Amino acid sequence: MRRVVCTEYGPPSLLTVVDEPDLEPRPGVVVVDVEAAGVNFVDALFVQGTYQIKIPPPFTPGSDFAGTVRAVGDGVAGIAVGDRVLGTTFGAYASQLAAPAPTLTKVPANLDIDQAAALLQSYSTMWFAFTRRMQLRPGQRVLVLGAGGGVGLAAVDIACALGAEVIAAASSDDKLDAARAAGATHTINYATDDLKARGKEIGVNVVVDPIGGDLAEAALRASGWMSTYIVIGFASGPIPKVPANLVLLNNRTIVGVDWGAWTGRDREGQAALLGELMDAVRDGRVHPPSPTRAPLDQAGEVLQAALDRRLVGKTVLVP
Repeated sequence: MRRVVCTEYGPPSLLTVVDEPDLEPRPGVVVVDVEAAGVNFVDALFVQGTYQIKIPPPFTPGSDFAGTVRAVGDGVAGIAVGDRVLGTTFGAYASQLAAPAPTLTKVPANLDIDQAAALLQSYSTMWFAFTRRMQLRPGQRVLVLGAGGGVGLAAVDIACALGAEVIAAASSDDKLDAARAAGATHTINYATDDLKARGKEIGVNVVVDPIGGDLAEAALRASGWMSTYIVIGFASGPIPKVPANLVLLNNRTIVGVDWGAWTGRDREGQAALLGELMDAVRDGRVHPPSPTRAPLDQAGEVLQAALDRRLVGKTVLVP
């Protein structure tokens, strides 16, 4: 097997790829031949050592994966050799993974392996946000920042599936084109447009913010009466400091969303959420985009592109 290794915190260019013996299944554990591993912005933060949770080097980054079951350990039921599965576990940038059987989900027939690997973190985050942390209602207008990225496109797709109208905001026209393809009705290029003015003109009930930085206050000011502001992350780097009076005015609500932390506290809840999400995929209510493919050996280059916010949509690493 081959896997990416972070031997020290720093730029993604320091990542290396090593060859090791193939994995053998243990009781209750399934060995998966990884066919695609999803790239997430947080993976680059782990490599740099700048995420709020720090994994001591050496480690293999990545969490989302999809592939084919290679072997099953004693006591495993419901999963067989040859099944297509997806899952999330640390160390996904590898050609093989060993994962506890309950953490794996069979890939719906209408979803290819690349799509399956790319959707888990971003789509679960937004399904959690819109159905657990708040209840998105049909007809609401949702302003999505970073709408051309992985979380942003998932927010567009799921919001549309739940009957909302989406205002996509991003820094380039190609990212806005991707958001339109996912179902966005309105677009704002915040490199050239006034985010606050355009948002107020259209009308905003919900803000989805995985970006933070200078955009946060403008987006909050763009939202209207009894609006909800969803904080997901700070891809731009700076953590915004928002005047509390803006929350009081118009009876706004700020909601924090950390899907990863929730999964560790509520495994049964996550299993139910993932079941709902997979049903939505099978029924054609949500439409995960086909990601860009890159070889495993280019993990460092891809993560640097993520840090530079040069990626459009999702990318998967292919062993």
